Amino acid sequence: MFDVENIKDFLRNHLSEKRFTHSVNVADECRKLARTYGEDEDRAYFAGLVHDVCKELPAPELKQMAIDSDLSMTVAETETKALWHAVAGAGFVRDSLMVGDEDIINAVRFHTIGRANMSRLEEIVYIGDLISADRSYKDVKKFRKLAYQDMDRVMLEALIFSIESVTDKKGMIPEYTLEAYNQYAARETRRVQERK
Repeated sequence: MFDVENIKDFLRNHLSEKRFTHSVNVADECRKLARTYGEDEDRAYFAGLVHDVCKELPAPELKQMAIDSDLSMTVAETETKALWHAVAGAGFVRDSLMVGDEDIINAVRFHTIGRANMSRLEEIVYIGDLISADRSYKDVKKFRKLAYQDMDRVMLEALIFSIESVTDKKGMIPEYTLEAYNQYAARETRRVQERK
C-alpha cells in the first residue's frame, strides 16, 4: 500500500539525521500503538514516518506552503512559526506524495495541536510523537505508560501538557487545541461521574 523504503530514502535526503531518527522512532511508536488499539499498523507507521516531512524547510517557504495548502489555519497557527510544518506537511503528503487517505493527511495536519473529534489514527500520531524513543522530557515515562492503558486519558494529559508549555512561553493557543481539551475533559468528567 505504501512504498515505505522510498519514503525513508526521501526523508533521509531531506531531513537532518536527528529529525530522520525521530521520524522513524515516531513511526515505530505509532505501529505499536496501532497494534494495541486495533488500528491498521501500516497506515499508522506511514503517518508517523511522514509527520515531520516539512519540518526543516525554511520558515518563509513553510508558511507559504501552509497557506497554499488550503487547509484552513487559525490565527494562532498563522502567527506561530512552530506550527507551520504540520499544515505544510499535510499539504505536501496530499499533493506531492499523492496520498489520498484523509485520515493520514489529518494525522499529519493535527499532530502538533490536536483537535476535537480526532480519529484513532490522529490520536496515535499525536501521542506517538509525544512519547517516541528519542524524547527525554521530565514526564515522558508517565505518558509512555498511560499511552498503552487509556487513550482518552493520555490525550487529556497530553493536551494539558501542551497548553501549559505554550502558556509558559506566552504563546497563542489554537482554537483546535482548546476544543480538543474541552472534549477530552468532558469525557473524563463523565467517566468520573459514572464511577460514583
